[in-house]
Amino acid sequence: MAELTEGTRTGPGPRAAGAALVVLGVALGVVVAVTTPWRPLPASAPAVVPDPARDFSPAQIARADAFDAAVNVPAYLSLAVTLAVAGVLVLTPAGAWVVGRVKGPWWLRALLGVVGLSAVSLALKWPLGMWYETRLRQYGLSTQRWPEWSADRLKSFAVQTVLVAIMVVAVVWLARRGPRRWWAPAAAGAFLLTVAASFVYPLVVEPLFNDFTPLPAGRLRSDLIAMASRDGVPVEDVLVADASRRTTALNAYVSGFGATRRIVVYDTLLRAPAGEIELVVAHELGHAKRGDVLYGTLVGALGAAAGACLLYLLVSLPVLRRRTGVASAADPRSVGVLLGLMSLLTVLSGPAQNLVSRQIEARADVHALDLTRDAATFAAMQRRLALTNISDLTPNAFEYLMYASHPTTAQRLAAARSWARLNGLPEP
Repeated sequence: MAELTEGTRTGPGPRAAGAALVVLGVALGVVVAVTTPWRPLPASAPAVVPDPARDFSPAQIARADAFDAAVNVPAYLSLAVTLAVAGVLVLTPAGAWVVGRVKGPWWLRALLGVVGLSAVSLALKWPLGMWYETRLRQYGLSTQRWPEWSADRLKSFAVQTVLVAIMVVAVVWLARRGPRRWWAPAAAGAFLLTVAASFVYPLVVEPLFNDFTPLPAGRLRSDLIAMASRDGVPVEDVLVADASRRTTALNAYVSGFGATRRIVVYDTLLRAPAGEIELVVAHELGHAKRGDVLYGTLVGALGAAAGACLLYLLVSLPVLRRRTGVASAADPRSVGVLLGLMSLLTVLSGPAQNLVSRQIEARADVHALDLTRDAATFAAMQRRLALTNISDLTPNAFEYLMYASHPTTAQRLAAARSWARLNGLPEP
């Protein structure tokens, strides 16, 4: 094994990987800085202070706080389990010991190591997921039975494990072929895999969890298609997802780009007034018009490539080699430390991703307001979404940092009022 490990200890490998990490980090920073709408509203827009008490009664706010408190415990414990498992894999030889029990060729050991260690994490968090699901049912947000819930959870686990297995087995294979330079093809592969997954996801993964049917012909469909045409956004189709088999929550989204781009609305949303549905779709058209999926894919791909370089540098640290008993990523027993580091990097990058996401969602809100010129219906729609989905109306700083991919309802309503004042229209 000496010929497989020596290159990661000395020589140009770490220096080159570090230089690549800096270059990719700068490129990522530039793309994020240039494409992120840090000021969704014009600088001249009047300032409006977000205030949930202006739009929601004390009872409604109390219900949202109670729901948040009810789901926080299992959610926080699940995060703690994720961090604990990752810490054990990174700082102890436990992962190496587990994979070391597997016999067979290196690729089989690596593959079964990914599946086995991922299954352990799933098993540890399964009771917490059931606890969370129970809370959703208590508040009327979940319509699933346990068999359907379990099937969805297992399908999600399978999809995630397949992607992780591809990455981890590829890293071990590359490290065995070029211990000093595996970071370079790994970074390129991570970039390409992220781009490919973005194309494939709406066509392969989404149908695993929902059935999609075209929105039936009628006035609503005609109005939505006409609005998209007026907005200059090429949309392949408007589809309805059978979300009601899983939840009572309201939602819509845009997925894919180019030939795969489509707007998807939950069938639960179709119960809302037509004007509010149009506002939600107008928001999604904002994503399509600005190429948010494309830019998000580019940002994700650059982040994945940078992550591969960082992974190389971290695996090369002497302290990790000593603690895990694994000298190189070329050893299939390194699967544990690779999984642990990937998990930690995913958690640590979450706040930055949420920060960018909130700005992009705020710009899509402004786009919907510009397109419809209807701040009153926008406000009504936001209130309906918040009450039906039991959105957190007063998130604490930690929740906002870690979990808030959208502005709060109060922030979105304040932005709508600012937009209305800016455009000389009645303030909702």
